[in-house]
Amino acid sequence: MADEDALKKLKRRHKRDLRHARAEGLLAGVVSMLKPEDVVVDCGANRGDVTELLASSGATVHAFEPDPYNLAKLQERFAGQATVHLHAAAVGTGAGTIRLMRAANWEANPDLASVKSTVVAGGQNIAEGEGIDVDVIDFPAFLGALVSAHGRVAFVKMDIEGAELDLLSAMLDARIFDHIQLTVAETHERKFKDLRPRFAALRTAIADAYPPTRVNLDWI
Repeated sequence: MADEDALKKLKRRHKRDLRHARAEGLLAGVVSMLKPEDVVVDCGANRGDVTELLASSGATVHAFEPDPYNLAKLQERFAGQATVHLHAAAVGTGAGTIRLMRAANWEANPDLASVKSTVVAGGQNIAEGEGIDVDVIDFPAFLGALVSAHGRVAFVKMDIEGAELDLLSAMLDARIFDHIQLTVAETHERKFKDLRPRFAALRTAIADAYPPTRVNLDWI
């Protein structure tokens, strides 16, 4: 039994490493194709690794990060970079405020735990009794304004710990993906057991409407 468990763990780790390698390769390809006149969006910027790669292309980057802890790191990292616009907000289907819940081990290691913060209840290992109120913007409206100003959005990356379910559904219904050259998202079915049927339905609906070269839900 111990050997079987070790083998399963090794296979999961191998699959995870392959996903990360594919994501890194995809991002490198995206960056190589971007031009200074392009506009791109990083939803869930965290500490800014993806933001920095996108900015290296010369494109204008809008980076969204609701957690003040991470935002302070982003402000320090991108100070003086005129093409990087930091937004202290979560992205959603409407504007207002929302409760941001952090991982249960936040106090012990905020740098590591910061990637798990979520605005969606029911996640694994989340301290739902604690949290902070953060701003949330109407992301479809924000994208609409970018499209009106620039004609299109070149790239959108979304890693928002479960909030992508409602947001991607709204973007699909409104055909917003028609105006984005490539959208990539990490979905979090494993983190939200009760939402798995909805995630499965969303994947089917998006696959029926767009090829993965236009909307890719297997980002990492």
